[in-house]
Amino acid sequence: MASTLHLHLLPLALLAAAAFSLQIGLASSEGHCIWYGECSKNALGKGRNCVYNGPAKPLEPEGQEILREFCPELVQGNDVRTCCSLNQTKEFSSNIKIAANFLKRCPTCMDNFAHHLCAMTCSPHQSDFIEVVKTEPSPNGDAITSMNVYLTKKYMVGVFDSCKQVQMPSTGQFAMDIMCGSWGASRCTADRWFEYLGDAKENLYVPFQITYKGVDGPVGNYTPVKLPVFPCSVSVNNGTACSCLDCEASCPVPPPKPPAPAPFVVAGLDGYALIMLLVFILGSLLFLGGVFCCTPSANNTVGIASDTEQELSCAPTGGIDQPDRVESEDSPLPPSTLLERLGANTESKLEEFFKWWGTFCAERPWLVLFFGLCVVTALGHGIKYMKVTTDPVELWASPNSRARLERQYFDSHFEPFYRTEMAIIKAVGLPDIVHNTSSGPITFGPVFNKTFMKTVFDLQEKIKAIGQSDGTGLEHVCFAPLTSPFSGPPQTESCVIQSVWGYYQDDMEIFDESEEDPLGFEINYLDHFKACSQNPYNPNCLAPYGGPVDPAVALGGFLQPGEVLSKEANYEKATAIILTFIVNNYHNKTKTAPAMEWEKKFIDLLKNWTKTEMPPYMDIAFTSERSIEDELYRESQSDVMTILVSYIIMFAYIAISLGQLNSCSRLLIDSKITLGLGGVFIVLASVACSVGLFGFIGLPATLIIIEVIPFLVLAVGVDNIFILVQTHQREARRANETVAEHIGRTLGQVGPSMLLTSVSESCCFFLGGLSDMPAVRAFALYAGMALLIDFLLQITSFVSLLALDTLRQNSNRYDIFCCMRGDKRETAVDDVSDGMLFKFFKSIYAPFLMTKTVRAGVMVVFFGWLCSSIAVAPHIEIGLDQELSMPHDSHVLKYFKDLKSYLNIGPPVYFVVGEGLDYSQTESQNLLCGGQYCNSDSVSTQLYLASQSGAETYIGRPSSSWIDDFMDWSSIDECCRYFPNNSSFCPHSDRNCSKCEIVLTGKENRPNATGFQMYTPFFLQDNPDSSCAKAGHAAYGQGVNYDYKDRKNPKLATIGASYFNAFHTVLKTSQDYYEALRAARKISANLTEMINTNLRKQGKNETVTVFPYSVFYVFYEQYLTMWPDTLKSMGISVLAIFVVTFLLMGFDTFSSLVVVITITMIVVNIGGLMYWWNITLNAVSLVNLVMAVGIAVEFCSHLVHSFSVSVEGTRLLRATDALTKMGSSVFSGITLTKFGGIIVLGFAKSQIFQVFYFRMYLGIVLFGAAHGLIFLPVLLSYIGITRRRGRLVCRSRHLSDSTRLLGGTHGRTHVTYSSINQHEPQLHHHAAHNNEILH
Repeated sequence: MASTLHLHLLPLALLAAAAFSLQIGLASSEGHCIWYGECSKNALGKGRNCVYNGPAKPLEPEGQEILREFCPELVQGNDVRTCCSLNQTKEFSSNIKIAANFLKRCPTCMDNFAHHLCAMTCSPHQSDFIEVVKTEPSPNGDAITSMNVYLTKKYMVGVFDSCKQVQMPSTGQFAMDIMCGSWGASRCTADRWFEYLGDAKENLYVPFQITYKGVDGPVGNYTPVKLPVFPCSVSVNNGTACSCLDCEASCPVPPPKPPAPAPFVVAGLDGYALIMLLVFILGSLLFLGGVFCCTPSANNTVGIASDTEQELSCAPTGGIDQPDRVESEDSPLPPSTLLERLGANTESKLEEFFKWWGTFCAERPWLVLFFGLCVVTALGHGIKYMKVTTDPVELWASPNSRARLERQYFDSHFEPFYRTEMAIIKAVGLPDIVHNTSSGPITFGPVFNKTFMKTVFDLQEKIKAIGQSDGTGLEHVCFAPLTSPFSGPPQTESCVIQSVWGYYQDDMEIFDESEEDPLGFEINYLDHFKACSQNPYNPNCLAPYGGPVDPAVALGGFLQPGEVLSKEANYEKATAIILTFIVNNYHNKTKTAPAMEWEKKFIDLLKNWTKTEMPPYMDIAFTSERSIEDELYRESQSDVMTILVSYIIMFAYIAISLGQLNSCSRLLIDSKITLGLGGVFIVLASVACSVGLFGFIGLPATLIIIEVIPFLVLAVGVDNIFILVQTHQREARRANETVAEHIGRTLGQVGPSMLLTSVSESCCFFLGGLSDMPAVRAFALYAGMALLIDFLLQITSFVSLLALDTLRQNSNRYDIFCCMRGDKRETAVDDVSDGMLFKFFKSIYAPFLMTKTVRAGVMVVFFGWLCSSIAVAPHIEIGLDQELSMPHDSHVLKYFKDLKSYLNIGPPVYFVVGEGLDYSQTESQNLLCGGQYCNSDSVSTQLYLASQSGAETYIGRPSSSWIDDFMDWSSIDECCRYFPNNSSFCPHSDRNCSKCEIVLTGKENRPNATGFQMYTPFFLQDNPDSSCAKAGHAAYGQGVNYDYKDRKNPKLATIGASYFNAFHTVLKTSQDYYEALRAARKISANLTEMINTNLRKQGKNETVTVFPYSVFYVFYEQYLTMWPDTLKSMGISVLAIFVVTFLLMGFDTFSSLVVVITITMIVVNIGGLMYWWNITLNAVSLVNLVMAVGIAVEFCSHLVHSFSVSVEGTRLLRATDALTKMGSSVFSGITLTKFGGIIVLGFAKSQIFQVFYFRMYLGIVLFGAAHGLIFLPVLLSYIGITRRRGRLVCRSRHLSDSTRLLGGTHGRTHVTYSSINQHEPQLHHHAAHNNEILH
């Protein structure tokens, strides 16, 4: 943005370019002069030449020296005679130097252009090609007021072609944008250029009318002057040709573009889909063939399944329906391995510990609860130190990421990018406007309706008036590039406002001006806009702040779909007017407080105006720099109720479903609402402890943590609660067994499984803390700690609550109202009653699922599901549509939508050159500049070439170049001045100051090293105007770092970092943004390599880094590595689960693999869901995937653990047994608990909640349930898990000893292998009781 601001000087320069063409002369006799000397001046003080029909006159030596610089062909020999006086040559020199300010970058262009000026001004044969048309008398003789100049068409076209690409580095525009009048560079031709150069009406610097005639032969008595002309790629006068920036023909031939990566296609079909289809067909055929064609041998001796035993094996290793035989001392099978015995002992010790621990906590419930409450209170105290991060940069960009470090470097060296306040105003129901002109009808868009534009003006003035009454107006916070210590404090008119009204100087009188052209057509505000949009640098089009208004910024909707912004854009087709206010930003955020306060008033004004004053023919979308953060905060507040309702539904379900309904009379006694609420409180307490603990540590929290982690802990914690309570309900208390012992025995059964899932999930999340993304890292750490604390509270406080609730129930006290007792007749039923869900799983669901046909169908369906998900996973879109981050009723959401539809220019991009270059040395300058004598692969040249292929590089406009402008500025005598008393900088407009004595050296004609170091700061402080268009304060005041390090020469500055400002192409999608970043980094890597290679060739050891910076890079960098980051996070999580499962399941590799395989399938299928339901892969969905791994453990590990300890005779029976015992608890504890809460999230106002929470959470729960309750039992029934023989040996021996002691007493002493798992605890109890009797 800043690079375009001082372009207002350009129009003045183009007038100057015309000024030298005024110094033309006339003659009437062939071969003689037509003017000599100056007779009068026009109304603007421009000289008019005197008519003189005579031979050329001798020219003084001083005049000859002037002509020798520009017109050496006129000063050949000793007797130099010309048709210009000494004063005319001085005026000619002054004016042509102003033209050189724009054209001398291209020596060939400047030489070609100078030829006709030299001939017109001083040629001794003027009368051959100049025709005087009109004169007027003056005191000093007749003065010429109009003339025709005859040139060859070849010359006119040739000089135009050699000059049409000459750049203005400070603006990224062309010199023709200034020197071709209202046509601008895009519509300029040779005829139009020369027409404007001599147009006395349009060009105020022309003293009289000069009409150029391009002809091929004589016209009457006049013959076109034959002047030499050369292509811009050819050098002249032993110099160099024009640079690549100024002459496309001089550019090196670019290497051929690499072919775009082709999609993976096989035979015209998607390659991934085809491969997975073949895999599915082949795999399904093999599987079904194995199931229905292979039968086990009837004579096979069945033994314990080995690690490699497969049900589908055709070898005689035992079938699924054949019993597994328990190993005994007389078994022919090999003895248990050390690993098996170690695993069995580990699990036995865990069961014994949890049994002891459960008994201990149940015997001392109040002490345990008091201690737990103290711990929760102590850790929860840290919540007051919690800091919630809402800054998107702090959330999604790693502090050590490249984009974050580059942003910090840019902000600290150049100040952050400006704060932008924008309003997009559209017309509603207004027709296009057809404006009849002498050139034919022109159709304008509906926003050019006069009433519409005046309403826009009124709104603009109201915005400018914000804060004027209390001294907090726009002028105190705005970006005003042309203000300086010499111009006084900024006024509102000094502020940069990109508005179409800038073309009318914010003046209603100018807007209402109207006149008729000679053909009777009206010339009004539409014609003025047309002229200004073609050349915004026209002096009549400059905005009040003194600079141009870029039509691509001030207007929207003028490009057709697929059309790229170019010089030929039809701005008059616009369908939206865009008001943009630029406000200063600071690295020190305390300085932005006034700007943020002004922005708040800006938003309040537009909201109120939209509601009360906006006319029906208008619609508006608006935003400010602070709006996104404000709306994110408001969004988090607005969805609090939705989240609360979701949690309340889950809490209510938990509280109600834990109880049993044995009879209506005991409804209030057997219910467990209080226990359920206690479990919910433990879940919330664990979250509070986690937040408090990290509050003490100082790790910032995020809104994701507050919104998501309770959901996650509920999913995990509630499942454990259901398993514990329902197991306790199904296991009858034995005779002489206390309540505490009963609870301890229950915890001994389910504790290892709870430990397995909780530790697996905690480790999974703790390792997720290795992520570089702050939001993911914080979520993982908070979640891991919350799950760990939740588990500890469950095996302590919840066990104590269960003991108290059991005592209440046994004493016939009512739930909630525990002080009240029920009727004594309402005694507890002795028989253990299984719940309805348990009965459903046992009697209906499990038998149905385990039928041969259903199992085969399940495997085929899930295999096909997996294959389809793998096929579409590579096509998941990466990114986060910024519209999704806003609630439906947000004004920012409306702005985002309109931004996509109407914005037609991309964001600025800065290529920063770091410290290390000695800019005062010519060799270093040549690495950066883009003009004459600069390297062909310099920074400026490469960026220019990149802009020529914007489709690949995403660079839409070439960069500005401060070093090129400095060299041009330093070559003009009038531009550099200093105060004589202290030699400090003085504005060039102050004629009382002394001129700088800049020494230009070498063939490059550049300042020497001392001059470069001394006067670069002057250049960066000097404001541009018509006489010094290249002054750099407006464009580069913040873009070049310098300091005075040399104590011996304190006036010499050392240049540090600087930047080259370009613009991206229009970016609309997430892919556009991160691909633009990728392309910019590729360009910067080439620039870095080029600079360092040249430095090494020069024998220097310095290393210089070039990097790109744009405001959006820090947010989109994550998408460059999103797939590797996702796979890394998933891999670490799954590996953690495997290790923990392997250790806590008694070193059972096969069980661990089954858990990992099932979890992987769940995650892959969620990936398929993301593709089909348009959920993009980004940081938010990555957090959800990490959470999905954690929740998937709950669906898998409990059932696998139950299967592994089951002693049923076959795999099929073990799978059925595990599904019956754990299936109902998993289904009620996770699936049903979460389902109601998830449905509520679908009604959230926030789109991000609907897409990334409702959709993904629904998928996580449903897919997890499907895999855990359908696929996993079937998989186990086929492949089984290694029977841990060491544990079975221990169990069989222990049981044998117990039964001998029991001697058949106390009932239930008949032991079968199918009942070991169920009755083993009772046998232990009876054995212990008998031992006591014997002793």
